[in-house]
Amino acid sequence: MKIIKKILKYLKYLLSKKVITLKPECKSKGNVLISYIITQFLKKRKNNLNYLSHTNVWECYKIANIYLKFGYTVDVINWDNKEFIPKKKYKVFIDIHSNLERLSTIINNDCIKILHITGAHWLYQNTAEYKRLLELQKRKNVTLIPRRIAPFSLGIESADLAIILGNEFTINTFRYASKPIYRIPISSSVLFDYSENKNFNDCKRNYLWIGSIGLAHKGLDLVLEAFSQLPDYNLTVCGPIKEEKDFEKAYFDELYNTKNINTVGWVDISSMEFKKIVNNCIGVIYPSCSEGGGGSVITCLHTGLIPIVSYEASVDVLDFGFVLKELSIEEIIKNVKTVSSLGINELKLKSKKAWEYARKYHTRGSFAAEYEKFVRNVLKL
Repeated sequence: MKIIKKILKYLKYLLSKKVITLKPECKSKGNVLISYIITQFLKKRKNNLNYLSHTNVWECYKIANIYLKFGYTVDVINWDNKEFIPKKKYKVFIDIHSNLERLSTIINNDCIKILHITGAHWLYQNTAEYKRLLELQKRKNVTLIPRRIAPFSLGIESADLAIILGNEFTINTFRYASKPIYRIPISSSVLFDYSENKNFNDCKRNYLWIGSIGLAHKGLDLVLEAFSQLPDYNLTVCGPIKEEKDFEKAYFDELYNTKNINTVGWVDISSMEFKKIVNNCIGVIYPSCSEGGGGSVITCLHTGLIPIVSYEASVDVLDFGFVLKELSIEEIIKNVKTVSSLGINELKLKSKKAWEYARKYHTRGSFAAEYEKFVRNVLKL
């Protein structure tokens, strides 16, 4: 394992130095630089883009292809490439983090610099992470390792404008910089047909929590403690529990010894297992303390689950979902009881509205259309 880790570390180092150049079919109008994710542009993966990869992988791939479509040569570097120095003039430079700050004084002055925002401002996110862990420490008498700490960056200060994937919450954490911010709703990796045969009466007391690394950051601690006080309601937990041993140890009883809590662990969202899980649940609960557009919630909207989310989850839930007034165990319990007390017809209506909203605003097609509109109407390329 040590040898494998060293090899992977070395491969990551090589990747961080690589530059991929993509050329349009027509005569090039100029150059665009993208500092985001490079793996999907490597030769072996060009025609085999991982369908179920994180949304940012496909989105980066699509952004590059949109600029190619507009007739520009595209250079792609990884977001953590700290050695790249521009040797040509660029019309547009897109970055997700600190390369914008590093290169803003080197790149040609007439280049349009865009911060592609995938999370809340680092200062807000880090503060929220520590606050969540401090509150957990007081409740459980244990200190957990922070896992969603974002590094320092002055990307927004260095940008001419920004694109954002989240909603008003995420936008507000960057508003202080007084830069134009354009929203392009996050895409989804998988689409689901609406389940017309769902038995709402049987599943109206069943809920799902699903998320990735940063279990406490994404509110699993609060949800587990809430359902340990709700013996007549059921919770299914899907996420990388085994990868956070400290969290698993702190919440071992809730995760494995509580009758109404079923811990599945990591699940493939395209699998029959996941379809069975969501078909047996009425809603998804996601009290995250900071997001750039909660992708796991968007996935659940595509399955027709009714969302109970924090404002900080950065997902619009309109009249089909519920936003927690505060990030507390009591507020989660209150909202779970509220949703489950609704009549069957109202549950069906909210479920269908959630699915329709996701299908309209959070697909790969809608992402591509909105980004093309941005390039055409804002950048005027």
